[in-house]
Amino acid sequence: MNTVGKKSGSKLYKRLAVMLICVAILFGLVFGYGIFKSIMIGRFLATLTNQVQTVATISAADTPWQANLQSVGSITAVNGASLSAEVSGIVDSIHFESGADVQKGDLLLTLRANNDPAVLAQLQAQEKLAAITEARDEKQLAADAISQAQLDSDRAQLQSAQAQVAAQQALIAEKQIRAPFSGRLGIRLVDLGQYISPGTAVVTLAQLNPVFIDFYMPQQALAQLQPGQVVNVSVDAYPGQNFKGTITALGATLDSATRSIAVRATLDNSKLFLRPGMFGSINVAVGAPQKFITLPQAAITYNPYGDTVFVVHTGKDAKGNADLVAEQVFVTLGNTRGDQVQVLSGLAPGDQVVTAGALKLSNNTPVAINNAIEPSDSPNPTLPNE
Repeated sequence: MNTVGKKSGSKLYKRLAVMLICVAILFGLVFGYGIFKSIMIGRFLATLTNQVQTVATISAADTPWQANLQSVGSITAVNGASLSAEVSGIVDSIHFESGADVQKGDLLLTLRANNDPAVLAQLQAQEKLAAITEARDEKQLAADAISQAQLDSDRAQLQSAQAQVAAQQALIAEKQIRAPFSGRLGIRLVDLGQYISPGTAVVTLAQLNPVFIDFYMPQQALAQLQPGQVVNVSVDAYPGQNFKGTITALGATLDSATRSIAVRATLDNSKLFLRPGMFGSINVAVGAPQKFITLPQAAITYNPYGDTVFVVHTGKDAKGNADLVAEQVFVTLGNTRGDQVQVLSGLAPGDQVVTAGALKLSNNTPVAINNAIEPSDSPNPTLPNE
């Protein structure tokens, strides 16, 4: 029995030993695999961080910067009117073509005169007779043939006749529409034989050179505005073109709802590109020109904790080799214009700043520069023509 028991215990110990060895091997494999994976991931990440990244750069430099105020406004004619008849009547003749240029005083339209000329002729005959009578009375008075009272009465008759002629001539003139100023006509709105009542629009007339542009500026800008300042205006109809003008008037009061002041500028329109009713974008130059470092807005990485750029300089990569590397730099930004932004601090003239490819960079990343394609850096960008 003792021999049998010893043999059974010996087998049990062997089994336990084998099991412990297997468990130890299993744990060794698990932990060994984890250590191996960490080593391989570290090596892989090291190779990633050491890869040379291709970027585009720009050399930071001082550029002229003119401060300006921006607004939008509407172009209006210096003189513009919708012409209409003063009296009712039937259109008898039309003396203009739609879109034609006319001079001040040109006859545009007449209404049917009816018996107005005959009435005028009758009144003119009465005026002529009254004039003859008045002249005869003066001679007779000199010969004491009539009294002064008779002369005064006949002179009053003459003046009354003259007034009636003038009134009839004014009535005939009211049936003629003439250009009140030189300009360009719009589209004809009436036809021959049409009956029109007083105030019926016949055609529009606008003086197109020069033209006004009216816009509003906030009250904070009032101290920077004065007549004579240069304005630059752009309109969607002519992309890439600027129309220069000068401020000619400021409003006397501010709008109580918007706290803004009305401003009027006069624009040269000798080529007649601008038309009343056009929408325009306005830039008003204020203050003296200054110099600032400017960068394309694409070069800036905007963050809640601070805006940054990447600067390329000669340094050492992760392996200690001399190379071009990128360094992240915090910058303080100012105003923007078009694609450009002011850099107030953080850079010096001559710094090579990354403008494209910054998303794949970190500190001390080796880089290669390729400026074949650069981001837009225009102070006045325009949309390409479609």
